[in-house]
Amino acid sequence: MKLNMRMRVSGMACVAVFLLAGRAGAAPSPQAAGGPKFELSFPASAHAGAITGRVFVVVSTKDKPEPRLQAGSWGDSGPFFGVDANALTPEQSAVIDASTPGSPVRNLREIPPGDYYVQALVNMYTEFHRADGHTVWLHMDQWEGQHFNRSPGNLYSEVQKVHLDAAAGYDIKLSLTKEIPAVEVPADTAWVKHIKIQSEMLTKFWGHPMYIGAIVLLPKGYEEHPNAHYPVIYEQNHFSLRPPLGFNPEDPAVSPEMRARMSDLNRESGHEFYESWISEKFPRMIAVSFQHPTPYYDDSYAVNSVNNGPYGEALVKEMIPYLEAHFRIIPRPYARVLTGGSTGGWESLGVQVFYPDFFGGTWTLYPDSIDFRRYGTVNAYEDDNAFFEPGHTWVQVPRFIMRTSEGQPEITIKQFSEMEDVLGSHGRSGEQIEIWDAAYGPIGEDGYPKPLWDKKTGKIDHSVALYMRDHGYDLSYNIRTNWAALGPKLRGKIHVYVGDMDNFYLNLAVYKLEEAMKELKDPPCDCDFQYGRPMKGHGWQPTTTANLVKWMAEHVEKSAGGEDTKQWHY
Repeated sequence: MKLNMRMRVSGMACVAVFLLAGRAGAAPSPQAAGGPKFELSFPASAHAGAITGRVFVVVSTKDKPEPRLQAGSWGDSGPFFGVDANALTPEQSAVIDASTPGSPVRNLREIPPGDYYVQALVNMYTEFHRADGHTVWLHMDQWEGQHFNRSPGNLYSEVQKVHLDAAAGYDIKLSLTKEIPAVEVPADTAWVKHIKIQSEMLTKFWGHPMYIGAIVLLPKGYEEHPNAHYPVIYEQNHFSLRPPLGFNPEDPAVSPEMRARMSDLNRESGHEFYESWISEKFPRMIAVSFQHPTPYYDDSYAVNSVNNGPYGEALVKEMIPYLEAHFRIIPRPYARVLTGGSTGGWESLGVQVFYPDFFGGTWTLYPDSIDFRRYGTVNAYEDDNAFFEPGHTWVQVPRFIMRTSEGQPEITIKQFSEMEDVLGSHGRSGEQIEIWDAAYGPIGEDGYPKPLWDKKTGKIDHSVALYMRDHGYDLSYNIRTNWAALGPKLRGKIHVYVGDMDNFYLNLAVYKLEEAMKELKDPPCDCDFQYGRPMKGHGWQPTTTANLVKWMAEHVEKSAGGEDTKQWHY
């Protein structure tokens, strides 16, 4: 789950109609004639060929940061509007007018008269001829983590200050003359190594070169002890270029407000974790963060998917063997443990469940919904509509996707769905709800993910919910119904932690899972569930990250089954 402004807390964060064909360069509709309108184009000097993608106009009352960098975030961000562009050629115009969907205001006519800063942007799509026979157009990640407004190669315009008055009408032309530069990957250090390999499995599925990566954090004394071999903490996370577990040799200033927030969540600073990691008595382990952005999101959810492809197999059968061949890693299940928060929380539990023989335990933090009877606040199997609470005759009670840790509702599911609808048609928003559709759901007739609910109406498609359940992505249902086979492999390996006021209501599904696990017998689960109380939000963990590493190290020691564990002690 992604957080507001796409900032993430430990492994998170932390959420249209196809107008283009025949639209680019076409005359405005009669309804739009004389009304508000933007015409967007690009010169051949910026891009010589035709562009297929999604074109945006962003409107803001401020010019810093640039309007494009304000767009598409959760909460009270400035209005933006999006339309598909199909083979748009240089100097040909794509039109955004009063019929174009927007967020958080729904169309240009809702913008009050006044002076604004405006900027245009195009998110480039690549054509994929997949092995399943579908041809789709999607944004190929450029190692930026599916950030449409920061993705290398995307074009954008200069910021302009303009006066907007929908009643009087306007026609503003914006030229996309600038290109976002390539990402700079941090250099390797003595502690941190960056790995990027082409996945044969994913390349075959997508019909296009596809890459996965890993950031490796080495323990103190790794070079000085060439005969030592180590267990590994595999941290699941959103795409990031940062080292695992928040490790930071730098010591940036921490504001009192941030320090209080960290204390509330039982978290230390990255530099404080660094000091623990390099200390003499700290457990000697390797930590690895995976990088696996997909054409749908910054992260694949680390499982095989009919829409995303075989990311689970790519990580387990390509990336981990590569790491075990190039670093001194103990290649044994007991020596492979998992952790992660939010999206990474779901992944850490999901990977443990899907590959129970391969991993030795998971320390799962505030996971995305792991029981779809609580898909956030929605019951995916019984509710008819995701936007409104069922059971009311005369009022509509909205469902929310985000709240404060004090309980104040912040963003409705309807508002967030509408934002995704603006960010991209056909499930191409690159955001939270639609990655769940892509990771868990079936393929639609058009080759794109079939949504669990309609982003305009909220109507739930229960056939999609049952597909998700029956293919194992409802982890609670998966564990409950397959316990006879999974039980002996998962006993004592599941640890789940979440705050009682998780900002995305993720604690609700954890309660459901714990209820189910308490009923399991032969063998018992021997699971560990802990809840932060009172008013502990997204990002809460029961102790510091350094202490979590110590817990994992103790578990590895106990699970070694008589094998010599002295090889990583010095």
